[in-house]
Amino acid sequence: MQMQLPLFPLESQLINSTTALQERDEMVYYLHAGSVIYCHEKTDLQSYRYISASLVNTGLCKPKELADVLGVSNRNIQRYAKALREKGSPWFFQREEKRGSCYKFSGEIQEQAQEYLNNFYSVRDVARLVGISESAMRYHLKKGTIKKR
Repeated sequence: MQMQLPLFPLESQLINSTTALQERDEMVYYLHAGSVIYCHEKTDLQSYRYISASLVNTGLCKPKELADVLGVSNRNIQRYAKALREKGSPWFFQREEKRGSCYKFSGEIQEQAQEYLNNFYSVRDVARLVGISESAMRYHLKKGTIKKR
């Protein structure tokens, strides 16, 4: 039986001896032994995370090899792989984006804080009563989320 060598296109970047990455026409292709196994649009972040995790979890490459080729943190690739193992593939595509939102200053707390401010409580007292820091209160006053009378 003759052994087949993995042949990759010249413009591909090798991740390791059997896996490569190729970018063309706003798409990113992941190749194993010269055949396409995954692809996603260049701007599709969720698919990129899922595919990175899948490559690591299936043993096609190590997190460090993939991180070096992609120019990202090794720790991020490890995190994606762990999330895929523990939470499954739906976690990558069906989770709600929570980054950038204030988890402590929810709608209920905002209403309470506004009510206290309407009753002429000081910013310091309102912060203590609703359970957030005074600096968070001042930030939301400056931002306009709540208004002082």
